[in-house]
Amino acid sequence: MRTWTLLLLLFLIALPGQAQLRRNVSLKYFGLTLHPKGDDNADLMPLNPDGKGYFVVNLGGSVSYEQFLKGDKFSIKAIQALYADCALQLAGFTHLGVRAVIFELGRHSLNGGLGPTLVYRRNWSTLDGYNMSTSFFAGDPNDAWQYKMIWYAGELEYNYRLSDRTDLSTSFVPGYPNIMSLSFGVRVWLGSMSE
Repeated sequence: MRTWTLLLLLFLIALPGQAQLRRNVSLKYFGLTLHPKGDDNADLMPLNPDGKGYFVVNLGGSVSYEQFLKGDKFSIKAIQALYADCALQLAGFTHLGVRAVIFELGRHSLNGGLGPTLVYRRNWSTLDGYNMSTSFFAGDPNDAWQYKMIWYAGELEYNYRLSDRTDLSTSFVPGYPNIMSLSFGVRVWLGSMSE
């Protein structure tokens, strides 16, 4: 999946006539994980202020590249994230999807997207007290990594324009009922905004 994301990113950057296409790069802090039903492994989550895993702080970030297609309503977006997961172990996700602008009003905009996402983390089987029976992830307990391929992963992104080239940006990934996440950062537009 990471290879395909990288190839698509290189292809989009090299598109001829790209000056007519809007594109941006986002850098975000990742963030906050919400488990709407709590989590059976909450004891393994040190940054879990409620003790039940409803809200867990993550430490890491994501970088994304978005290329709008002709016009300014539809785009293709690639995201790569690396972070310390709920148990403070190395984790990440790779996403590639299509996006649409849901609304744009003054400085405010809301975008929605859908596409495949590969989520991975260091295997929690090595952690004392890990309850594997409730795990969202697949993988052999003896493997170094656990993973989950989500073919229909979505994202809602709210943006507030600070200037012609910079937006404050918040992403919400609605993985209900298992896991939802929030990230916060900036979106920087490349090239001329008037084109």
